[in-house]
Amino acid sequence: MAKTATAKKPVAKAAKPGAKPAVKAAAKPAAKAAKPAAKVSAKKPSAKAKAKSAKKPGLSLSMLKPSVNNMTVRVFARAAGLDHSETDVWGHTRSPEYMARNPAHLTPMIEDKGLPRGVLWESCAIMQYLANKHGLEKFYPKAPAKRAMIDSAMFYLIGTLYPYVARATYPALNFPQYAGEVGHSDAHPDKKSEAQKTAAAAIAEPLEVFHSFFRDGKPFIGGKNPSIADIRLAATLEFLAVIDYELPNWAKEYMAAMEKKLGKAYAEPAGDVRGYIAYVKSQANA
Repeated sequence: MAKTATAKKPVAKAAKPGAKPAVKAAAKPAAKAAKPAAKVSAKKPSAKAKAKSAKKPGLSLSMLKPSVNNMTVRVFARAAGLDHSETDVWGHTRSPEYMARNPAHLTPMIEDKGLPRGVLWESCAIMQYLANKHGLEKFYPKAPAKRAMIDSAMFYLIGTLYPYVARATYPALNFPQYAGEVGHSDAHPDKKSEAQKTAAAAIAEPLEVFHSFFRDGKPFIGGKNPSIADIRLAATLEFLAVIDYELPNWAKEYMAAMEKKLGKAYAEPAGDVRGYIAYVKSQANA
């Protein structure tokens, strides 16, 4: 046992001097090397995390370019900075695949995982949903009184103004039906023409309501910034160019202000509507 003990001690003594420098030498370079690596690896995930948090969820939008209803959502999605894709479904809205998702065969239509049925149509409902989901109070205020005025303006538009605009413009746009047309496209041409003229004459009254009541001296219905009701109204007024409707000066200035305020977000979708209107007018004059 004594021999074993004496054998261990020299080895231990020899090991201690050698072990300490080896540990220190290995630890210091390793620590130094680890610090830069830690910094690099820490920066990359944080940058990706920031990018992911800043990027809004993807959104799929099925639309028709010549339509002001579709223009409404296209403008809103751009103005709100929503990450979205657009699919032109011209000629496909009655396909079995589309009807399976949207039995009303309407556009615009969005697809979103958070929706009970996965899809949503009607332009005003889409804007309300997206504004609520993403907290876009700039376009759709949460304060009950302010929100009520936005809702009132939109409901008045789709219930009163838009039926007149549709009846006055759809025949000129070669759209298959318009609000109030008897039997859709089966109505006699004379009846269509009469209804079209009557509707065009009726537009002035509800249009003035938007000016005197909903705007009430403000740049927009939403105040200093356009609301979802403003986007819907401006898009609706775009259609009136097809019948050369003479807008009052305030409406012309209003539309110009909308385009200036929203920039490309408004101009690009509006360009598709204007292009289609120019096309149908050229065909009518040919």
